[in-house]
Amino acid sequence: MGNSGLSQHIETAKKTGVLRVSGSLNDFPPGFLQLEGSLRTLDLSDNKFVTLPNDISRFMQLKHLNLNKNKLTKIPDCIGALTKLETFNICHNNLTSLPRTITNLINLKQVFLSDNHIKDFPTVFCGLKHLDVLDLSRNEIRCVPSDINGLNVSELNLNQNQISDLSYQIVYCPRLKTLRLEENCLQINAISPRLLKESKISNLSLEGNLFEMKQLMNIDGYEAYMERYTAVKKKLF
Repeated sequence: MGNSGLSQHIETAKKTGVLRVSGSLNDFPPGFLQLEGSLRTLDLSDNKFVTLPNDISRFMQLKHLNLNKNKLTKIPDCIGALTKLETFNICHNNLTSLPRTITNLINLKQVFLSDNHIKDFPTVFCGLKHLDVLDLSRNEIRCVPSDINGLNVSELNLNQNQISDLSYQIVYCPRLKTLRLEENCLQINAISPRLLKESKISNLSLEGNLFEMKQLMNIDGYEAYMERYTAVKKKLF
């Protein structure tokens, strides 16, 4: 996009609070900082950012940030300044970890992190009370740690990772209803009876692991899980 096109986008964004720029950006465009007091939605998907400039911290009114399909290898610590952020899309990048300052993003509701190279479960999302959906599918996570019990989401997507160890503490996630664990490395003995009996999970996806799905029926608590599953299905019809 040429400078004239960018200028027009920025002028429009001053009125709407929304800026979408895709192409070959690897830095913030000229004039971009004019929007720091007014920008609510920033979509920089399909660009070539390797690092996110620290100036991102100046956009403190941001509620929606889309960085999908860039080349990001890290997110700067200053991201923690965006305390009004509600949706954060960082799919299809090259991230291996996330900064601790994510814990400052107290208004986050939805986070999409699929198709990265994250190896350790990002416990920085634990304790965020408004977080409802966390998508970590298609990463390289091997273990769901005991700290998971502080996660407040209702839906957690861990499909297509390398998980072989699932802490029973996930039972204590207070709002977790949907847990997706398809195509991981779980053995049947990694599925705790407490997960089936004591959790609030009513939608548990486990296809493509190292056991036959019919083996799940032999775990103590399977009937309790099926009661929750059926009750939810009835509400949908």
